[in-house]
Amino acid sequence: MDAATLRDLDVDLSDRRVFLRADLNVPLDDGRITDDTRIRASLPTIAYLLERGAVVVLASHLGRPKGKVNDALRLKPVADRLSQLLGRPVRMTGDALGPGVQLAVDKLRAGDMILLENLRFHAAEE
Repeated sequence: MDAATLRDLDVDLSDRRVFLRADLNVPLDDGRITDDTRIRASLPTIAYLLERGAVVVLASHLGRPKGKVNDALRLKPVADRLSQLLGRPVRMTGDALGPGVQLAVDKLRAGDMILLENLRFHAAEE
């Protein structure tokens, strides 16, 4: 039996919030992505959601910061690469949790996307 995919769902995604946890854990060398294979693998799903007017809240982790903020493991390089590949700006939050994140998500409109900061900056994600 084949697993159901997003495309199998009969759902109107227009202006609906979709939380997407993707594997964007890419190798970095001095803040530069050395292999964007995992980012590219997520593109069809992200594009599908955006084309259908979803509000995409994208989450991922990078490295093993052990529940502490590590500037070398911020997702900014990932957001920049996603922006290049999608041909559109990718907003980012400074955190993955909290009222600031909620405010940023509330401002999004149909077809917008935001990338939350590295989930593993929070000890509960380790």
